[in-house]
Amino acid sequence: MSEQQSTRPTIDELARQLAQAVPKNLRALGEDLERNFKALLTSGLERMELVTREEFDLQAALLERAREQLEQIDTRLAELERSIAESRRG
Repeated sequence: MSEQQSTRPTIDELARQLAQAVPKNLRALGEDLERNFKALLTSGLERMELVTREEFDLQAALLERAREQLEQIDTRLAELERSIAESRRG
């Protein structure tokens, strides 16, 4: 796990921080409040259709590979076009 990932708060930690930020007279709800915050956070994040870092990195690698292959195809096509043009002249 990278340094950047390890410093990010988890949903559990965020829910706990929100529950602790509630005024003392409401803190008696404790775990129930924390569970509700967690459910709200989870629901909100799911609606955003976010992807994990691993999924993002995998897609970025696939895109890079596709770009490299496209460059190779472009180069090969240019060579074939040159070859055809030369054979028509000759």
